[in-house]
Amino acid sequence: MKRIIGIIALVLAVGLSAMAQTTDNMSRIEVCKQNYRTLFGGEALTGQGTDPEMMDILQKFIFGEVFQTGGLTLKQREMITCITLATMQTLPQLKAHAGAALNVGVTPEELREVMYLTAPFIGFPKMLNAVSTVNEVFKEHGISLPLEKQGTVTEETRHETGKAIQDKQYPGGIASVMEGLPGDLGADVEQFLTDYLFGEIYSRGAIDLQTRELLGYCVLATLEAESQLHSHYHGNINAGNSPETLTAAVIQCLPYIGFPAAIKALRIIKEEYAK
Repeated sequence: MKRIIGIIALVLAVGLSAMAQTTDNMSRIEVCKQNYRTLFGGEALTGQGTDPEMMDILQKFIFGEVFQTGGLTLKQREMITCITLATMQTLPQLKAHAGAALNVGVTPEELREVMYLTAPFIGFPKMLNAVSTVNEVFKEHGISLPLEKQGTVTEETRHETGKAIQDKQYPGGIASVMEGLPGDLGADVEQFLTDYLFGEIYSRGAIDLQTRELLGYCVLATLEAESQLHSHYHGNINAGNSPETLTAAVIQCLPYIGFPAAIKALRIIKEEYAK
C-alpha cells in the first residue's frame, strides 16, 4: 500500500513540475485558472457571487501572479499559505487551503506538523484553533485520526537534542538577550527555547529542518517580528535555504499579510544578504 501511495505521489510531483514549466508563455488569466483548478478542483474567474470584481482581482493576483513568482513548488506554496493563515487565525481560508494542500501532495502528517510548528510562535490556543480546522478537513477526506506519531525525543533526550539543533542553527542562542531579567529568570526562558522549541518541536518527523526554518520565517514575517527575522535569516541559511528561496517565500505570504509586513521582511532579507 505504501509503495502504491509513493508511486502516486511521484506521478503527482512530476505532473505538477511539468505544469509549472508550461506557464512561461501563458497569460496570468490562464495561469490563474490552471492553478486554481489544480488547487481547489473548481473554476476561477466565474464572475459569480456577491463580490465578483474583488474576487477577479484577488484570484488573478494570487493564483496568476504570486503563485508563479520565484522557484517554489506548489507543495511549498500551500504549506507556506497554510502556516500564514494559521498564524493570522483566518480559519475559513485555512480550511480551504488545507484541502488544496492535500490536493497538491502535502501529506496529512506534513500538514499537521505545519500546524504544530506554529505553537512556539503564536501560542497553544491559536495553534489548537488551527489544528481543529485542519482536522475537519482530514475528516472530510476520510483520513483517520489521530495520525501517526512523529515525536523523536524523550524526557531524557529533549534537552540534548534541542541544544544540538540550536547550536547548529543559532550559535550562541539568546543568552545575551535574556541576561539581566529580574530574578535571573532569563535562564529559564533560554532553557524553554532549547528544550521545547528546538528539542520537542524542531526535532519532530514528517517535515525536515530546512522546511521548518522556511515556514518559521513566514510566521515571523506575518507577525512582523523584526528582531527574530534578522536572526532567523541566518538560521535559514544554516539550514540550507538560499536567499532567493527565502525571498520567494515572503512574496508568497504577501497577498495574505499585506505589503507593509512583507516589505519589512524583504528589507531585512536585503540587509542581511548585503552583509
